[in-house]
Amino acid sequence: MLLNCDLGESYGSWSMGLDSQVMPYIDQANIGCGFHGGDPLTIRKTLTLAAEHEVAVGAHPAYPDLVGFGRRSMNLSSDEIIANLHYQTAALDGMASTHGLTLSYVKPHGALYNDMMASSRVRQAVMQAIASYHRPLVLMLQATPASASHHEEAQTHGIRLSLEAFADRCYDDDGSLLSRAREGAVHSRERMLEQVSQLYSNGTITTIGGLVIELRADSLCVHGDNPEGVSSIQTIRALIDKSTS
Repeated sequence: MLLNCDLGESYGSWSMGLDSQVMPYIDQANIGCGFHGGDPLTIRKTLTLAAEHEVAVGAHPAYPDLVGFGRRSMNLSSDEIIANLHYQTAALDGMASTHGLTLSYVKPHGALYNDMMASSRVRQAVMQAIASYHRPLVLMLQATPASASHHEEAQTHGIRLSLEAFADRCYDDDGSLLSRAREGAVHSRERMLEQVSQLYSNGTITTIGGLVIELRADSLCVHGDNPEGVSSIQTIRALIDKSTS
């Protein structure tokens, strides 16, 4: 199981995340494209870090909502979603190429990610954006009990999926992420490590209601927004490496 992290989200004098401390421990960097966070200089610095640590890079596009950090839903048409994804992905793709890196996947951010998982129309628009890009890219989306149907949808568009699970988020009984508005939505460090171990060893998670659900994930999303988060990523990296050896 690979580790992925949202990085390159600082903007101007506003700093987000501890990218330089996180990068040595992950496999995939989801890099902000400027619509929710990330500016040209931040993107360049993040790509340089990724190249230094041989980390795969992906575009992390969002709704055009810089003020709201991309966490507010927007009623964009399908054509607008496709155009916005192409614009952001192409920008990061070009900058990555300049640094000798190859952009390999796209992971939507924030509200766009949530809407993609909840709305068939939004998801189809996102898939069409990936399918109509000028070269093949993988789409990263959440592993759920509906993953088989998501794979079928992707096949109709001729694209490949990478399914991700979340290390620190609690799952609802239907296999979706528990809303952040509800108590217990974000796990404690101890519970997070238990969930990671369960995912890696058994391919399952235990929901808020105590149900055990199968989740077959290719990648695990981790967060390094603070020193405690960085420490947790180091521990998760060691746990996975130990299990692999």
